[in-house]
Amino acid sequence: MEIGKLASCLNFVFLVAAAGVRLTAQLPQNPSPMVEHTRTHPRLAEQKPPGRHYSLTAGSLFLPQKLKGPLPPLLVFFHGGSWLPEVSVARDSRMAVITLQAGAGSAVYDRVFREPGRLLQLIAEAGTVSGLRFGPVILGGWSAGCGAIRAILRDQPSYERISCVIAMDGIHAGYTGGKPGPFESQLESSDLEAWLRLARDAVASNKQLLITHSEIFPGTYASTTETADWLIRSLGLKRKAVLEWGPMGTQQLIEVRAGRLSIRGYGGNSAPDHVDQLHSLGEYLRFIRR
Repeated sequence: MEIGKLASCLNFVFLVAAAGVRLTAQLPQNPSPMVEHTRTHPRLAEQKPPGRHYSLTAGSLFLPQKLKGPLPPLLVFFHGGSWLPEVSVARDSRMAVITLQAGAGSAVYDRVFREPGRLLQLIAEAGTVSGLRFGPVILGGWSAGCGAIRAILRDQPSYERISCVIAMDGIHAGYTGGKPGPFESQLESSDLEAWLRLARDAVASNKQLLITHSEIFPGTYASTTETADWLIRSLGLKRKAVLEWGPMGTQQLIEVRAGRLSIRGYGGNSAPDHVDQLHSLGEYLRFIRR
């Protein structure tokens, strides 16, 4: 999907469906502003970087032209179009990327990967069509795409194959009782247990996990800020307040680091603030390679 088209329909895709966390009918949410004038929101220009493309049963594989070495890393990225992840990996040509667009709503992505071993099948297919063997596997998801990651994390063989996860403003959960508050909201832990397991492994440096969140508050399901808070409390960690520029002109407000876990919170409660994080993918990839 082109980013321009994505922005034009974001009120439906993002705010009505993209963050639904259940496999039942999704509830309507608070609308989010489609424009924001506090700061600029730079965007990457759509490009078609040189390299090889292969169609897969689900999604497509891109190998940058200058990809070198045996066992290259493989990024499997969910939601947000194909060209932007391809541009992001082509900048230094150190990894291949599979992009997959399943539709609107994290429940849709969950269904695609609910079958055990689905990720491993996809990686094997990519190896067959390209003639390559892949090394470390990085999962990346923006918004609804994190629904696919959650489903994959629940499959033990797939979990073992993953070395790193980038969850970009997309970890959501249901509210106990179906509504927030009135003070500290109670979240459905079943929606977050897979993420908590991964976060614990990242704190122990057995995996790597980067979580980002905005300040968008959907209202009828838990925001990415609330789910990040839940994970931080469950891990016994504390937020560090920061005030500095992030990628694509974002404003970082909080940070948590422990082992190979990093949680970054950014200001903004509008649709452009949400899309900023998708366009920051290249910067996030460089961060996880440090």
